Amino acid sequence: MEQQLTRRRILQLGGATAAALAGTAATGRIAWASPTPASAKLSDGVFTLGVASGDPLHDRVVIWTRLAADPVALDGAGGMPARPVAVSWEVAHDEQFSRLVRRGMTMARQEDAHSVHIDVAGLEPDRWYFYRFRAEGQLSPVGRTRTAPAPGTLPSSWRFAIASCQNYTAGYYTAYQDMLAGDPDIVFHLGDYIYEGGGQGNLGRGHLPDAKLATLADYRVRLGQYHSDPDLQAIHAAVPFGITWDDHELENNWAGDDADPDRPAGEFAALKVASFQAYWEHMPFRAAQRPDGPSIQLYRRLQWGDLATINILDTRQYRSDHVADIEADGPEAWEPGRTILGAEQTRWLLDGLDGSTSRWNVLAQQVPFFEDPDVGAENDKWDGYRVSRQQVLEAMASGRPRNPIVLSGDIHANRAADLKLDFDDPSSPTVGVEFTGTSITSGGQVAGSVRHDPDPENPHFRMAGAGRGHVLITVTPELARADYRVVDTVRARTSAARTVTSYVVEDGVPGLSRA
Repeated sequence: MEQQLTRRRILQLGGATAAALAGTAATGRIAWASPTPASAKLSDGVFTLGVASGDPLHDRVVIWTRLAADPVALDGAGGMPARPVAVSWEVAHDEQFSRLVRRGMTMARQEDAHSVHIDVAGLEPDRWYFYRFRAEGQLSPVGRTRTAPAPGTLPSSWRFAIASCQNYTAGYYTAYQDMLAGDPDIVFHLGDYIYEGGGQGNLGRGHLPDAKLATLADYRVRLGQYHSDPDLQAIHAAVPFGITWDDHELENNWAGDDADPDRPAGEFAALKVASFQAYWEHMPFRAAQRPDGPSIQLYRRLQWGDLATINILDTRQYRSDHVADIEADGPEAWEPGRTILGAEQTRWLLDGLDGSTSRWNVLAQQVPFFEDPDVGAENDKWDGYRVSRQQVLEAMASGRPRNPIVLSGDIHANRAADLKLDFDDPSSPTVGVEFTGTSITSGGQVAGSVRHDPDPENPHFRMAGAGRGHVLITVTPELARADYRVVDTVRARTSAARTVTSYVVEDGVPGLSRA
């Protein structure tokens, strides 16, 4: 339970020294995010995993940390004592914390891996804030976050990034350095935040534990390892995230059914309980999203004033099992009972699209939505759930919502596509667009490249690109522009980066154009 901090309680938790803020940059929107000397001293303390924030609303935002003296201790306890630990938190207008706006205290509990999820309410809309935590006499790094614009306002511009697929063993997170330089308002992570397999790679970034994850302790160690990366910590500390998962947070290509033909009965359900709990512990999710056994509420909706509605989807937890043999237009993929979202999430999404009054309507989700021109496409994508996709396409075609944009990841490649009401008919109306972003590292080093209109027989498929990086999207009332950013290398700790191509969609004009 949160409570107001008294002067005595602050002293009990340990005083903040001037040195704890030394070196923090005083100007600029992102320069402050570099670790300070005082923050570096905490690397041997309890804030080894940094800080993060997420899911901003117009009057509140979640701030997060996990206390861990040894985040990769193989027992999963993070080197922490088997007792609750008092954690105080502060939110301020300035990074020196001379103008506090909110503060409180909570308990970090061992059953939640000493993670802290604070839903800070009563904030002003469309404003940046700074936050920090204190525990065991130590001060956390400073984080920066923001609220969304208020309903009824139309922001002149909104900039966000999409990221996905960040296999730790496959490379360094140089794409996050470039993303930080782009100064987004929010980052949407579309899944494969961790990978569940073992392996050492060839860059000295081997997985811990070096085996396929099987227990709650295993998942906590792996998530702790990923969160220990300095580039991932830096982007989390600088920008709020909107996060959803894909498959590797649990197991490759998993579907909603608890049955797994490769595991004994009940084992997969137990694995879900462990994975979901550790996942929630390590993400800036609200406390109310804490898993209930093998179930977690991930689909949700954010609002960016009247400019955009963002529907964050979960295409894993409620989906039907994969079709046995997919064809380009096979009958099994069209079976009416097959679903990728489940009945309840489908109703929630369709009702939200129908009732939206936003200028732009975004679906932030995991796997490619467009029909893949490759006949051998995996049945894990929306191609394997065609009735589900058609329901969404028909909702888009109704004219409510305005300007639909689908975001996706998963395939470790850049794509841009027009969304057709009937993909088999080139003259069919274009009802939306899709931006698919490549991986942060997964798949290893690949040279950046791009092909425009790569398949004349499938004109909805506008661009195919390779490389490692992210997509930076700028939205105004008039248009949305996607800049596809790739880094030169993920094999070194730093890298140059460039925009390989850009696409634009105009308000009220469905379909993509090259910028």
